[in-house]
Amino acid sequence: MRFGTAVTAVLASLAVAGASATAAYAGQLGSLPTGRDVSYPQCAETLPFNQAFGIVAVNEGLANTTNPCLPDELTWAQESAGGARQPKASLYVNTADPGRAVTDWPTNNYDPVTGGHVTDPYGTCHGGNNQACAWQYGWNIADLDARTRGVQYPGSYRWWLDVETANSWQSSAPDNRADLEGMVALFRHIGGSAGIYSTPKQWDPLIGTVGPASPLYRLPDWLPGAKTLAQAKKNCRSAPLTAGGTVSVTQWATPSANSDLSCGSLPR
Repeated sequence: MRFGTAVTAVLASLAVAGASATAAYAGQLGSLPTGRDVSYPQCAETLPFNQAFGIVAVNEGLANTTNPCLPDELTWAQESAGGARQPKASLYVNTADPGRAVTDWPTNNYDPVTGGHVTDPYGTCHGGNNQACAWQYGWNIADLDARTRGVQYPGSYRWWLDVETANSWQSSAPDNRADLEGMVALFRHIGGSAGIYSTPKQWDPLIGTVGPASPLYRLPDWLPGAKTLAQAKKNCRSAPLTAGGTVSVTQWATPSANSDLSCGSLPR
C-alpha cells in the first residue's frame, strides 16, 4: 500500500473512531442537558461543542493569575445551547488564604482597584494573620478577578469559588472562612452571585462549620469527584457543603474537558 493511501486509511479509521466515541457519549447523555468546564489546559485544544452551559476558569491555577485564553473560552461558554437550569456561561476562580507571607497580603481596608475604603465586618486590617485581613484579602482577590482579568460585565455572572487543599491556606478555619466571605461580598457588591466548588474532604478541614449568619451558608454547590454520569447523578443527592446549601451542579471526568450535570434539570 502506498504511503498516501495508508495515511488516508489511518485518518479515516481515526475519524470513524472519533465519531463512534462522540456518538457513544451523546447516546449516554440522551436528551439530558449537560455542561462542560474548561480552563488553561484547554487553551491549545479544540473546545467541546453543543454543551448546554459552560463554566470557565478565570485563573491559571493560582488565585493571583489569569487564564491566558479566558476571552476565547468565555465566548465559547456564552454560545452554549441552554436548556439546563444553569446560566449559559459562568466562571470559576481559584481561592487561597496564604497569610502575610505573600506580597499582596493587605495592610489596610482599601480596595486595590478603586482605591475606596471597604467596610470589613471583622474590623480593621493592619496586616496580621486574622479574620479582618483574611476577609480583605478575599475581597481584593475577587476584585482583581472581576475587574482586571478581562471579564466584561462581571456583575452578570455566577462566580464559583474553587476551594482545594492544593492551594495555600492558613491553619485557622475561621480565617479561611472569612477569606471566602470577602470574595462573596465583592461578587455580590458588583451585582453577581457566587457558589462553591469543592468536596467535603477538602471543604470541611479548610473552612469548618459554616453558621447561618455567614454569606457562605446558602450558596449553591458544584461537586466534583465522579468518574461517570451515573456517579454524577448520584452526587446530586449528596449532602451540601453547608447546612443551608443546595447541590446545584455535579462534575464527572470526560475526555478533553470535564462534563457537568445540572441537578435541577434531572427528571423527577
